[in-house]
Amino acid sequence: MRGGRFVYLGLCASIGAALWSSGACSATAHLQQAPGEGGGGATSATTAEAGAGGATGTTGSWADFGDGGAPTEDGASPDEDGDGFTVEDGDCNDGDPNVNPGAVEVVITEPDQSGAVPEPVDEDCDGVIDNAPTACDRNIAPADFDAIHGAHAIDLCAKASPGDRKWGVLSAQYVRGDGSPAAPSPAVGVLDSFGPNVRPQGGTRLLVLSSGRARIAQWPGACNADSCKNYGSGTAPPGFPQDNPACSPSANINDDIALELVIRTPTNATGYEFAFKFYTFEYPEFVCDAFNDQFVALATPAPPGSLNGNLSFDSVGNPVSVNISFFEVCEGCPLGTDELEGTGFGLWNDAGATGWLRTQAPVTGGEELKLRFMIFDTGDDRLDSTALVDGFKWVANGGTVPLETAPVEDPR
Repeated sequence: MRGGRFVYLGLCASIGAALWSSGACSATAHLQQAPGEGGGGATSATTAEAGAGGATGTTGSWADFGDGGAPTEDGASPDEDGDGFTVEDGDCNDGDPNVNPGAVEVVITEPDQSGAVPEPVDEDCDGVIDNAPTACDRNIAPADFDAIHGAHAIDLCAKASPGDRKWGVLSAQYVRGDGSPAAPSPAVGVLDSFGPNVRPQGGTRLLVLSSGRARIAQWPGACNADSCKNYGSGTAPPGFPQDNPACSPSANINDDIALELVIRTPTNATGYEFAFKFYTFEYPEFVCDAFNDQFVALATPAPPGSLNGNLSFDSVGNPVSVNISFFEVCEGCPLGTDELEGTGFGLWNDAGATGWLRTQAPVTGGEELKLRFMIFDTGDDRLDSTALVDGFKWVANGGTVPLETAPVEDPR
C-alpha cells in the first residue's frame, strides 16, 4: 500500500472505515426545500462519482503509459499485474493491480513511512489524476420513485452495464420484501433534509424509506398521523423479521418497501460503508414487544459475520428496531429530541430515533454485489417507522474491512 489512500467522496474524504467527516463536513445553515421547489443545495462530491465509474476517456494513447510487458505469442500484451486488464484493455499501469479502468479514484493525503506524501495516481485510468467529482443528487423531486435516483440519493452515481468492466450500478429497483416490484407510493422519498436538524451525510439529498409516509410534517402527502397504510401484508425474506436475542418479533410484516441495487464493485475496493438513521412511533410503549418494526440492509453475497445477509445490527445482535442499543433520540435520551423536530415523529404521537449510524462491510473488488435497503412494519400495520439512508462510500485503502455498525462521530 502506498501511503494513505482513500476514496474521493462527499464534501470530505474518508480513509478505510476511519473518520466519517472532516472540518469541511461541518453543518452549515440549511433551508428546508418544500416539494416542487426544485434545485437546491451546494454541489457536493460523492464516492460513486469519483472517477465517473472508471470512464476511459483520456488524452494520448494507452501506449503513452508504458508497453505493459512483452507481447504474448498471439501479439497481445500480457496482464502483468493480474488485475484482469491489459494495456489493450486500458490498463495505464500494468504493474499495479490497484490501477485499471475498473478501479475507483482515490486520493493520497497522509505521508508514507518516509514521511512524504506519495505522488497521486490515476487509479481509474481516465487520463486525469484525482479528478474532482460532481454531485448527482441535485434537483431530484421529493416524490421521485425512479430507483436509479434512489441510488443517486445515497451517493451511488456511477453506472455500469453487463457489457463493460467498469464499476457502478448495474440495476436499481424498488421492491417488496419478497423481491417483487413495488408500485409507486409515498413510502419512498428523496429529501434535502429530514426536518430542520437532520441533514444529508453526502451530496445534497438523502433517501427516505417508510412503512408509512416518507414525508415530513406539513408537506403534501404527509401522513399527519402515526399510522398510514401503503402496501398491506407482505412476505419477508428468509430469516426475517430478524430475531432479537431477548425479544422475539412477530413473523408477519406489512407495508414493506426496499431499494434494491446490483452493483459491480471497483477492482481496488476492499469494503464499503453507508449511513442510516431509524425513526419509529413504537417508542416507548413497544420496546421488547412483538410489534418491533425493522430496517435491514441485506447483502448478496453475504459477508462473514452478517445475520442472514443483514449488515446492520448492534454488538449483541439486535436488529435495527426500537430495541437497538443506539436508540438515543427521544425525550430523556442522550441526544434529546432536536432530531425529531419538524419530522412528525413526536408530533403526531410520542416517538424516538437513533442518531446517525454507519455500517461498513467487506467486499471483493470486481464482483457483483446486491444490496437491499428495506423497512417494514412487524406484527401489524400500525405505528409507522422510517429509515434514512445516505453517504455510500467505497473503502479502497488495501486494508481489511470488518463488518460493524457504530455511531457517526460527527454527523453533518
